[in-house]
Amino acid sequence: MKFLTEYRDPEVAQRYLEEIKKTVTQPWTIMEVCGGQTHSLVKNGILNMLPKEINMVHGPGCPVCVTPLNLIDKAVYLAEEKGVILCSFGDMLRVPGSEKSLLEAKANGADMRILYSPLEAVKIAQQNPDKQVVFFAVGFETTAPANALSVVHAHRLGLKNYSILASHVLVPPAIEAVMEDDESHIQAFLAAGHVCTIMGTLEYYPLVERFKVPVVVTGFEPIDLLQGILMTVRQLENGEAKVENQYSRMVKEEGNPMAQDTIYEVFEVTDRLWRGMEVIPMSGYEVKEKYAEFDAKRKFNVNIPEAPENQECIAGEIMKGIKKPFECQHFGKKCKPESPIGAPMVSSEGACAAYYHFSGMLEKIEEEQAL
Repeated sequence: MKFLTEYRDPEVAQRYLEEIKKTVTQPWTIMEVCGGQTHSLVKNGILNMLPKEINMVHGPGCPVCVTPLNLIDKAVYLAEEKGVILCSFGDMLRVPGSEKSLLEAKANGADMRILYSPLEAVKIAQQNPDKQVVFFAVGFETTAPANALSVVHAHRLGLKNYSILASHVLVPPAIEAVMEDDESHIQAFLAAGHVCTIMGTLEYYPLVERFKVPVVVTGFEPIDLLQGILMTVRQLENGEAKVENQYSRMVKEEGNPMAQDTIYEVFEVTDRLWRGMEVIPMSGYEVKEKYAEFDAKRKFNVNIPEAPENQECIAGEIMKGIKKPFECQHFGKKCKPESPIGAPMVSSEGACAAYYHFSGMLEKIEEEQAL
């Protein structure tokens, strides 16, 4: 399959690994921002094959992981107290809220639907005119066009029973927050290819100029990541800091203008609370006043106070690249996918879940426990 099998070729991968080993002369810490990239690095064994000088750390690019407790609580409230049909991507259901998860609310009788597209939720609203339908709109810039389009579509159809609970976050402000953290030692970034497919590469130039770090836009297959790492290491070794685009088969500098127009038709940029990372200025999307009737928070006057994070979870430190998942004392013990303490153990893009399923760390922990 074009753009798939050739990006998983073992011989090509080996050549890139050899070139990386020839190029690197000193230790470098590189953050891959996207959780999908994290899973690919771990699942394909790339972390174990890279030379010891390269330390890959895992960023906050998992939308489920950074969705704050408060928004989970709001979704539970809408489903249980307001009796809405709550539609969501599957990953969100097992993420712990302050008291319960959406899956627990579903088990208690809430009408919860797992969907692959917000447009399906619009169709459900059409089919159930006597019920309010809310789509839990979670994601980075990648999913924002479809969520915005669902609002535009519902508006055109004149639906009064459809709204979204928006929890959109943006990548560049997250990179800025990571770099401004006193504990951060990140020297370069692999940027998320799917985000840049929508938004382009232009917004990374100011970050590179300010922080003097390379940013290489990278895809998700093994060859994509190895080529992206090689491009990054070459910059670091040469003392360069620039934006490069490894994922040029999909990403253009200007991105997708039509998708951007759809986003900005419905959403405006605002401050956003990130789970484990506090409030990051101008790092999220909220529904514009023009479409207020499709904003579930306004529509249902949802006013739930912030709840404190679980102090046992170190998700914030993991998503800022300060610690690795296996450095958490609860990893694979008290915190497992079936009984998670934090969101990174639940999501298909969470770093903790990647290490739990693919890294071999779980076997080591079980061996230690058996001794």
